Amino acid sequence: MQHDEGAEDGRPLLRNRTAEIVVALLLLGGCAVVIYDSVRLGFNWTEGEGPAPGYFPFYVAVILGVSSLVNLLSALRGHGAGEIFVSARPFSRVLAVLIPSLVYVALVQYVGIYVASAIFIAAFMVVVGRENPLKALGVGLLVPVALFLMFERWFLVPLPKCSIEFCDQIEDTLTTQEGYRRLLRHFER
Repeated sequence: MQHDEGAEDGRPLLRNRTAEIVVALLLLGGCAVVIYDSVRLGFNWTEGEGPAPGYFPFYVAVILGVSSLVNLLSALRGHGAGEIFVSARPFSRVLAVLIPSLVYVALVQYVGIYVASAIFIAAFMVVVGRENPLKALGVGLLVPVALFLMFERWFLVPLPKCSIEFCDQIEDTLTTQEGYRRLLRHFER
């Protein structure tokens, strides 16, 4: 008798065989696109010039495609057919991280990476981590400010920023000498 360790985690949502077939088919589709485009670009090695633009992507896609085909055939023959890939409870834990992450990515285009990061970090700490809201607010504000200074000021790498007037004022305060002076005057009161 086989003991199913996932039994206490609720009903099975997906079996290994199904997951392996779906992943193998998705990878084969992706490999087909890369191979097609590599052929279009050229995948030869020209003497004296070196590889054409599609050379490395072509061979990586061929290797990945052959591996995916082997996995697909193995899954179709029934290997791992009865094993549970994911049950309801662990899947809900994955969704608890995935859904806020997708909201974060969507927010970046509207409020910029720094504001979205502040919201994401603070909300995640409170809701998932069950941290003190004041602690979460502090970390949620300090981390994006540190990242802003590191990327924008020190490395001079611009990242997507908020276009809302409030965000523009914050950026002005952190990026100009006059902004620094205003900030210092505010804290001297």
